[in-house]
Parts: sequence; C-alpha cells; structure tokens
Amino acid sequence: MTFMLTCPICGRRELHEFLCGGQERGPRPPQEGLSAEAHFRYAQFRSIPPAPQPEWWYHGQGCGVWFKATRNPATNREERPGG
Repeated sequence: MTFMLTCPICGRRELHEFLCGGQERGPRPPQEGLSAEAHFRYAQFRSIPPAPQPEWWYHGQGCGVWFKATRNPATNREERPGG
C-alpha cells in the first residue's frame, strides 16, 4: 500500500520517493541534569495518536529537500490544508 505525499518543490509524488524523518517533536529536553533514562525515553518512546500529526520527510529520490507534512496515522493519508 502506498500513499501520495506533496513535496513543496516537486508536487505530489508516491511515497517510495521519500524517507520519513519521524514526528515533529518540539524542543529537546535540556541536557544538563537529564538522566540516562529520561534521555532514552525521549529518544525511543513516541506517542502515535490516531489523529493528524506533523512529521519530517526527506525527498531522497527527488529534489533532496527536508520538509514537514501532516499525516493521519489512522488513515495513512496526508492531511493538506484546504482538503
């Protein structure tokens, strides 16, 4: 199964052209005073709610740009502004 993703440079393309960089996670926790366990949890555990979420994508078989796209893991479809 594949879905389409919209590159800001190249337009809509099939998923096989892209690599997922993961969820946009916000700021990193401060490094000072961060325990090894807290760092492990930040790096390894992610919540994946069944709702649209911003993700980083890399157009590896295209223009080579990193960009953010919003994908709904429940439907595995890109959520684009305006439908």
